[in-house]
Amino acid sequence: MAKPNFARMMQVIDETFATRNDPGQISVSPAQQKKLAAIHPSTLSELANDDGPLIWLLLIPTTKEIADAFLSGKITEKELLDKTPIGASYDCIYLCSASTLPEARGKGQTKSLCIKAIKEIAALHPIKTLLVWPFTKEGNILAKKIANQTGLELLVKEK
Repeated sequence: MAKPNFARMMQVIDETFATRNDPGQISVSPAQQKKLAAIHPSTLSELANDDGPLIWLLLIPTTKEIADAFLSGKITEKELLDKTPIGASYDCIYLCSASTLPEARGKGQTKSLCIKAIKEIAALHPIKTLLVWPFTKEGNILAKKIANQTGLELLVKEK
């Protein structure tokens, strides 16, 4: 049986990203989960309690070349993941989504979880850039804080 926070998290994701209305966005399928795990185990991260998830993160290590194609609108978000090769040397991390339930917001936990995952990925790859496509004011603020704290160059795709 699904934990109570699971349905709430799905609602937060739907309200924020409206992925059902944009076929170019990633809506993590089992096949995509498998690819993400093969890219790096820290691509999908969560903070949870007994009621289920409080924070879900999706980070995609990729190359600057693929990131630039996404930034310029030449490829979609789904294509960014599709074109990211497994086993490559990644120099960019795309912070695809950081979804946080209301009771977990404003405590620094999402930022800490992001930085932890970025450091785990950067331990194996020469990450220099953080790419974001913020859908909320809070997402934009979070991205700036993460870039500042990690020393990564911040690239922002406009909505």
